[in-house]
Amino acid sequence: MTMKLLKNLTAMTLALTCLGASAQEATIRKNLGERIPQIQKIDEISKTPMTGLYEVRINGTEIFYTDAEGNFIIQGQLFDTKQRRNLTEERMDKLTAIDFNSLPLKDAFTTVRGNGKRKLAIFADPNCGYCKRFERDLEKVNNITIYTFLYPILSADSAEKSRNIWCAKDRTLSWLDWMLRELPPATASCDTTAITRNLELGRKHKITGTPTLIYADGTRVPGAVNTDQIEKQLAKIR
Repeated sequence: MTMKLLKNLTAMTLALTCLGASAQEATIRKNLGERIPQIQKIDEISKTPMTGLYEVRINGTEIFYTDAEGNFIIQGQLFDTKQRRNLTEERMDKLTAIDFNSLPLKDAFTTVRGNGKRKLAIFADPNCGYCKRFERDLEKVNNITIYTFLYPILSADSAEKSRNIWCAKDRTLSWLDWMLRELPPATASCDTTAITRNLELGRKHKITGTPTLIYADGTRVPGAVNTDQIEKQLAKIR
């Protein structure tokens, strides 16, 4: 068999494979769209490592699984028992990752400890109990630069406290006085459009709870984690 013929056969095989995948995707879209009208728009359909199982992604970051005909739906976690991997979790990590370099750091206040080489961004509400617990653990982490985005989503009082902290002469001190020592921030006023932008940014990235952590490699972690977990994640970043 000549090299030219081999190349032609390879190209034909690839084309037929793509055509088959496209037809399969069309079938799934058609059947799911007709049978489940609530699914207004499917963002992506892709094969999973499990034979006959397809991932369906909607609303940006929501995923579920279906068969090749769209006859059945599975909601839940897909595990690879051989490699001991949670494939759903890995996929969600990729979908929800945020480019750290794209964050508008001017809309956050900065806290530097030690050499500040390691970096972490936090979306936090001043009335969030989990945020307070997280701050106590974060206080034990050294050689880090922390960018705190005030994200008042819990109450009107959250918005008021966020304004007072943002407008304080020393934002970090005001924040830590409240979060660690229960010393309310003094009443203050200034331009708070940065907080408005934070809320818009959070909605864009579907940040629905606090604290939400963004590491320098784009990894996004919702909820309070302890000191060991913070250090472990920071150590992964090169």
